[in-house]
Amino acid sequence: MPVPSVCALIPARGGSKGVPKKNIRRLGGHPLLAYAIAASRLCPEIDRVVVSTDSEEIADVARAYGAEVPFMRPAEFARDNSPDLEAFVHAMDWFERHEGAVPDLLAHIRVTTPLRDPALVGEAVRRLVETPEATALRSAHELPEPPQKMFCIVDGFFQGFFPDDPRPEYYNLPRQSFPAAYHPNGYVDIVRTAVVRELGTLHGPRIQAFVTPHAIEVDGPEDFDQLEYRIARGGHPLLEHLDAGARS
Repeated sequence: MPVPSVCALIPARGGSKGVPKKNIRRLGGHPLLAYAIAASRLCPEIDRVVVSTDSEEIADVARAYGAEVPFMRPAEFARDNSPDLEAFVHAMDWFERHEGAVPDLLAHIRVTTPLRDPALVGEAVRRLVETPEATALRSAHELPEPPQKMFCIVDGFFQGFFPDDPRPEYYNLPRQSFPAAYHPNGYVDIVRTAVVRELGTLHGPRIQAFVTPHAIEVDGPEDFDQLEYRIARGGHPLLEHLDAGARS
C-alpha cells in the first residue's frame, strides 16, 4: 500500500467575537496557535504543517512557531459563518495550482483544542490509512449524559428531544438505559481530499470513530481560565516543548 501524503491544515482566522484574537491569545505564555503547530510538528505521520489564515498577524505568529503559511485565506472564506469546507477547498485549490499536487490526507488540527498528544494524532492517521472504507475520521469524547436526558424549551415548557420515544418520561430513565453519546472535540479530524473532491463534503458518509480523552475546547474566556488552571497544576508536554524552544 502506498504511503499517503499527510498535511496538517490549521485554520486560524483573525475574527473572533467570543474571545478577541482567540487564536493568538496567550496560554502558559505562548499563543494558542502554537500548541496546534507544536502537536502537528511532533507527529511523525504528518509531513508538513500549514496554517490557513486571513490575518497577517496570525501568519507571522504561525511562521515564528515553525508552520508554513504559503497562502492567505480570502476574507469571504473567513467569516463568522464560514464552514470548514470552504477553507479546505481553498487550500486544496492552492496546492493544485501552485504545487501541482494535493496531499492525500488533510489533518484538521483545531487551534481551540490545544492540549493534545501528538502520539494520538499519529494513531488517528494510521487508523484512517488502515481503514480504506472510511471516508474520513473524527475525534470525540464520551459525554457524561446522553442527549435523551436533555431538554429543549417549547413555548416556555421543557420538552425532550425525542418525543417519539414510547417510554413515558424516558428522560427520567437512568443514563445506562441509552447508548453512549460522543461529542466531537476537534482533537484531530482527518479528511481524504479525494472524497472532498468527489462528494463536495468534508467527511462523507462513513466517518471513522476515534475516541479520545476528554478535551477542553475554547469557546469563551472561562475555558481559558480552566486551561490555565490545568497547566499550572499539572503542566503539559506541549507546554514543556514550547518553553524549551523559547529557551534555545
